[in-house]
Amino acid sequence: MIDLDGRDVPAVAGQTVAAALLAAGILVFRRTARGRPRGVFCGMGVCFDCLVTIDNIPDQRACMTLVRPGMRVSTGAAQAPLREETHARA
Repeated sequence: MIDLDGRDVPAVAGQTVAAALLAAGILVFRRTARGRPRGVFCGMGVCFDCLVTIDNIPDQRACMTLVRPGMRVSTGAAQAPLREETHARA
């Protein structure tokens, strides 16, 4: 079992966090700042769509992280987009 946002989700040793969530019928792992759903896209650690917080460490790829007993997973709340830096002109 892993803890996902305060609820138990079944997980098998050797399984990735993404596989456990998908097996439990959970398709959305986080939402963008604009509210768009994100989950598994590439499944091989190349994209950033499956990012979750694991044991209070943010931005972990669910598709690359193996489950561990007692693991706590949090889905990402939408964060404000980063502002573009403005550069002073010389």
